[in-house]
Amino acid sequence: MTGRSNVGKSTLINALCRRPIARTSAAAGKTRLANVYRLTVEGGRPGRWDLYLVDLPGYGYARGGSDSAKELALVAEAYFAGAKDATGVLLVDSRHPGLASDIQAYRWLRTLGVEPLVVATKIDKLTRSERVKNLKELGRVFETAALPVSAERGEGLDELWTRLARMARATKERQ
Repeated sequence: MTGRSNVGKSTLINALCRRPIARTSAAAGKTRLANVYRLTVEGGRPGRWDLYLVDLPGYGYARGGSDSAKELALVAEAYFAGAKDATGVLLVDSRHPGLASDIQAYRWLRTLGVEPLVVATKIDKLTRSERVKNLKELGRVFETAALPVSAERGEGLDELWTRLARMARATKERQ
């Protein structure tokens, strides 16, 4: 999972797992490494299977200035360069659609051959009319519908699990 600092990557991983496995912080820029979480998923076809969720350092903010930001970008680039058949989940803050840094990250993932799933986080912080407007804008900017989720309220988590499972199966079939 990639996205701006403080977009909710670690929080979303914890919500998906229904337990705190990823370290979260109110301060931006705390994730400094690619943190890999291996989940064994029960049921479905073909039964048990493994899914790896990777919490990458956020972009847009880094403690320590521009050198730290470059270092964190290198971590993300190294991960995608070495991860064959990785699928990308790009988290964007639903309150701020169309940020230049999110668009740049989306384009960067596509240059790496990754077709990212765009997930709009913090959807619970918007009114109903703001949700409609911002999701429409995200769809326009990324030319694909963003999946709205709220880690806090659990909105969209089932659909995100369904999409992640589909992406994992597709990756496994390509191998």
